[in-house]
Amino acid sequence: VNPEECGLKCSIMESLNNYLFKYKGYVFAKGETTGEYIDSLQHFEIRDSDVFLVTYPKSGTIWTQNIINLICEDTTDKSKFPNNLEKMPWLEYREGRPDYSLRPSPRLFATHLTPTLMPPGLRDKRGKLTSMLSVSFKQQIVYVLRNPKDNAVSYYHFSLDKLFLYSRYHFKQNYQVIPHVLVGGSSWFDHVQEWYTKRDQYSILFLSYEDMVMDLRTAVEKICKFLEKNLDDAAIAHIVEKATFKNMKKDPRANYEFIPGDLLLKPQFMRKGTVGDWKNTFTVAQNEMFDQIFKERMKNIPLHFIWDLDTKTN
Repeated sequence: VNPEECGLKCSIMESLNNYLFKYKGYVFAKGETTGEYIDSLQHFEIRDSDVFLVTYPKSGTIWTQNIINLICEDTTDKSKFPNNLEKMPWLEYREGRPDYSLRPSPRLFATHLTPTLMPPGLRDKRGKLTSMLSVSFKQQIVYVLRNPKDNAVSYYHFSLDKLFLYSRYHFKQNYQVIPHVLVGGSSWFDHVQEWYTKRDQYSILFLSYEDMVMDLRTAVEKICKFLEKNLDDAAIAHIVEKATFKNMKKDPRANYEFIPGDLLLKPQFMRKGTVGDWKNTFTVAQNEMFDQIFKERMKNIPLHFIWDLDTKTN
C-alpha cells in the first residue's frame, strides 16, 4: 500500500492481532504508539543538532545505533541512559518515555519510517544558504541498507522468536511472498526507493551493511566525518572494538536482551551478522524469482549491492 495514495481508509487504525495495528499503511506495536502520535510527528519540532538513524528492519539497526551512540558519547550524558535504546529511542515509539521535546540536545533517534511519515521539518529546515553556491545542512540522517536477500532471511529468523510479529511465515513454503513481506508496513523496495529518490531533500549519509562488515573502521570514520566528530585514532579504534559483533553480543547496553521476555520465545536480536547467509536458505526457484523482481523494481535505482563476500558483485 502506498501511504500517500491510500486516503481515508488507511487513516483508520486496524487491529492485526494482540500486539500490532496498521495505520496509514504501516504496522505499529500496540501499547507503544498510537495513530494520533504518528500524526503528531508532522508537527514534531526539529533541532539543528538532531541525528536520525533510518533503516529498513533487519538492516543493521542495532549495530549502527551502537556505533552512533559511541561516537556521540562526548556530547551525550551516557550515565543518564541504561542502554542504547534509551539513549537513541525510536521516533515512532514514545510510550512510557518523557516527551521527546524535553530531551537535551543533541537528540539521537532511530526509526523505520519512510519520508512520508517523518517530520516535515527535516526538509523545511534542511539547510540554509551560506553563499551563492552552497547550502549548509544541519540535521543529519544516517541511512543503512542491506541486500534484500540477506534482509529477508534475517527477518525470517527474527520473526520465529518474536510472538508479536505480523509477518511470521514459513520461508520454504511461502517463497513467493518474500520480496513483498510487510515489515514495519512497507516492502524493502518501497523503503529504499523512497529514501533514495528523496535524498536531495535531506542531509543524508547512505551506508551499506555489507561495506560495514567488510571494513568497519572505514564505516566508523565515514559516520564521524558526516556527524562532524573529530575523533583521534585511539578513539576510533575503541569504537571499532566495542562495535564488533562478538563484543556487542556480550554488551548488555547494546544487545537488546533487556527487552521483556513475555514478547520473545528467545531473547535474541543479534544472530550472525554476516553477508551471504541467504545462500543457506533460498532455493534455486526463490533466488531466480527474487532476481527477476529485483531487476524490475530497482532498474532506476543506481545502488550497488554485495550479495556475498566471495563475488562482491552487483
